[in-house]
Amino acid sequence: MWIEVILFAVASFWVGLSGAMVPGPMLTVTISDSLKKGSRAGPLVVLGHYIAEIALMILLVLGLGWVIKSEMVTMLIGGIGGLMLIYIGYTMAKSPLPEEIPVDSEPVEKRGSILSGIITSVTNPYFYLWWATVGWAFMLKGIELAGIIGVLSFLVGHWGADLTWYSLVSFFTSKGRHLLPGKRYKIIMIICGVFLVLLGAYFIYSTLIA
Repeated sequence: MWIEVILFAVASFWVGLSGAMVPGPMLTVTISDSLKKGSRAGPLVVLGHYIAEIALMILLVLGLGWVIKSEMVTMLIGGIGGLMLIYIGYTMAKSPLPEEIPVDSEPVEKRGSILSGIITSVTNPYFYLWWATVGWAFMLKGIELAGIIGVLSFLVGHWGADLTWYSLVSFFTSKGRHLLPGKRYKIIMIICGVFLVLLGAYFIYSTLIA
């Protein structure tokens, strides 16, 4: 059984990694936060993502999985989520240059990265779609395989993929932040912000035509 559990964790890791590597709002926020705060931003954003996932898993376990498949809920998620992403993108594009960021703002910065991880997760319709299909299927398979140990095996693999990828992104991004002063830094922040605005607009558009 233990060999099957380990293989299940490995499979969960690669499935999670394939999803984590897809460009999206969480990746964009990780890059922008890493430029300002350093390599610790990635793990903090992922921590916020974990919090959102734990909350969603609790709903699924309580038998409310049908809610995230509701057409009304999908419309609300797409509309409100799109607006939130547009707001985040706008504030990101308007963010100050590195020399304008207060040195004594570290506690606020840390809290901001975790909150960004939560927001970019719960406002992304594909987050719910993934958990309503792939994620829920893996959880059920884990339960069938080894009960709670099987579920933990899935989470270790899935969460390990998120932490590994976004930590690497954050590390390499932060190493280059001192090479991006002034206008170059601002250009990257604007590009990231515009990407989120366009993604938010797409969410709203896809909701209206659904």
